[in-house]
Amino acid sequence: MRENARVTAEHRGDYQELIDEISELLDAPATLENRDFELIAFGAYDDEGDLDPTVLDPVRTRSILTRRSTAAVRAWFEGFGITRATGPVRIPPTPDAGVYRGRICLPVRHRGVVLGYVWLLDGDPGPTDAQLAAAMEVTARIGALLADEAQHGADLTRELRAVLAAEAGWQRDAAVAELRTALGVRADGPHTVVCVAPWPSADPAEAPSVRTLPGAEALCTVPWGVSEHCLAVLVRLRSTQTVAAGVSVAMRLRERVGAGAGAPGSVVAGVAAARAGIAELGVAWQEASASARAALADPRFGPVAEWSGIGPYRLLTSLPPAPVADPVVAPLLTPAQRELARTAEVFLDCAGQAGRTAAALGIHRQTLYYRLSRVEQLTGLDLDDGEDRLLLHMALKAARL
Repeated sequence: MRENARVTAEHRGDYQELIDEISELLDAPATLENRDFELIAFGAYDDEGDLDPTVLDPVRTRSILTRRSTAAVRAWFEGFGITRATGPVRIPPTPDAGVYRGRICLPVRHRGVVLGYVWLLDGDPGPTDAQLAAAMEVTARIGALLADEAQHGADLTRELRAVLAAEAGWQRDAAVAELRTALGVRADGPHTVVCVAPWPSADPAEAPSVRTLPGAEALCTVPWGVSEHCLAVLVRLRSTQTVAAGVSVAMRLRERVGAGAGAPGSVVAGVAAARAGIAELGVAWQEASASARAALADPRFGPVAEWSGIGPYRLLTSLPPAPVADPVVAPLLTPAQRELARTAEVFLDCAGQAGRTAAALGIHRQTLYYRLSRVEQLTGLDLDDGEDRLLLHMALKAARL
């Protein structure tokens, strides 16, 4: 099984080669999508006809540009029986659905299970039965690769969870070594870790497959708080200069659980800093989970927070989950003083600049000065003193966590 995982990794780039082979066999551009209608590869076809708007219809254009199709498009195509088909399915042009030119769908199966689809633009006369039969043989090779990749991801769930659960020291080192063996040469490449929280289920059977998440190497669920869970994902990057692939995986996962950005209790995600190799995977996980906590605490970070952008929360998230409020600041943290606490936090966020603070809060400067004097009266702190400002600022940020 471990050997199969390495073969899958070595041939993951073969999807493009196989889809190009189909394009050449049928003398027509082809695209490969997984069964969730997410784009895996598309064949470039050097022909002036490709510029024809009947070729670049809205459905095909969106699939290539966004690397996925909408739920409505998916349901429309599935209505032609492609999920049950074992051979080519011809789909007529339907301009009202954004399909200006007919399609031929080649279902990609492995041991009877549909794992994806190869899409072709139909023509007149279109591919012959012999050409389609040859193309179906290639889809069988694609299906074997997709099946191996799905199994590979399932295999690495245990290894990834072992790394995240291990204590720092020899136990974590041993778990990382086992994961490194499973990943093979890819273990030395650039990676990041994503934390999606809270995740709706701890059941491994309900977790997504890594093959539906471009760049994902492995994933697992881990405890989050007292009774909830989060999803951890190890993501392969193009370089250590960007975590864009990790952000993309985080956004896809939020979409799957129907998370509403900014909605109370919505699902958020945190993305760790990029690293070469997996030696610091435990630290990367701490960064990812801390970033997710920051996103839950402060909507300004957005639904997906990167470790590099969470500012003071990089320090505050290292505190215990429920730190005791400083007694000096405690009077300001009661529900009755919520507006004063917000005023003080914005004032400190604006580096104590009254003009910026008043503009941010939409209040007159005199109103701001009155509120700040009330803050000083309640806390006994001097907002002209740097250390008092630091204590108040950190206490207000910590209260969000």
